[in-house]
Amino acid sequence: MTQTEMRKYLITELLKENHRYYGTKLPSGEQEQKALLRSLFNVRMPKPANSDFLAVQDAYLKEEIRKKGITYISDLQPIEPEIYLWRGDITTLCCDAIVNAANSEMLGCFCPCHGCIDNAIHTYTGIELRLECADIMKKQGHAEPVGNAKLTKAYNLPCRYVIHTVGPIINGDVTEKDERLLAACYNSCLDVANKNGVRSIAFCCISTGEFHFPNKRAAETAIKTVKEYKKRTNSKTEVIFNVFKESDYEIYRELLG
Repeated sequence: MTQTEMRKYLITELLKENHRYYGTKLPSGEQEQKALLRSLFNVRMPKPANSDFLAVQDAYLKEEIRKKGITYISDLQPIEPEIYLWRGDITTLCCDAIVNAANSEMLGCFCPCHGCIDNAIHTYTGIELRLECADIMKKQGHAEPVGNAKLTKAYNLPCRYVIHTVGPIINGDVTEKDERLLAACYNSCLDVANKNGVRSIAFCCISTGEFHFPNKRAAETAIKTVKEYKKRTNSKTEVIFNVFKESDYEIYRELLG
């Protein structure tokens, strides 16, 4: 099957699953089809799918990521020993683990085609990630506390694992508690990485998007926490500070010298 044929198959199967979308017509344009498929992935509740669907989904997503261009950590140059700064799409990064800025439900973003990193990661991993997260949360029995971290498979992403953490939400001025909670996110992710043999981890800009943590203060906290952790634990885990916006790249470049 071609990418177009696989995309149409996936859309058709997802539309069949939910009577709410009965009568939805398949768009003729490629971009409109991609937007519809992403939306259907985003709103799908956590539940199993048959092997045929998963095989087509996996082949389709892997090819979509390949076409975006995969970046390998071996191609990056450290800005300091074991510390990297990279601007790009975290779903295309091939390292041991990437960090997802999750919400307390830990099920991904349900808003169709939303621009958050949670949405992007859940879209390109495929539907299995939401099901794995749902199983974790069912066993846990309560919402994920701010500052904690959970590890899952990465499924169709080029990395091995996704580490999910819930950052603080800022409403008004940033407090010392907010900074402690943000630091806890980085510490928890690094703890999870070390316990699971993760040799390289890419951090997104936790809490700076929908959660409104000021970008520079978040970057200062991130860098300070990572450096202190590595010094305190003698961790050799390679850390990539991943940014998407040029403004964040400039902030990190200045702070890292």
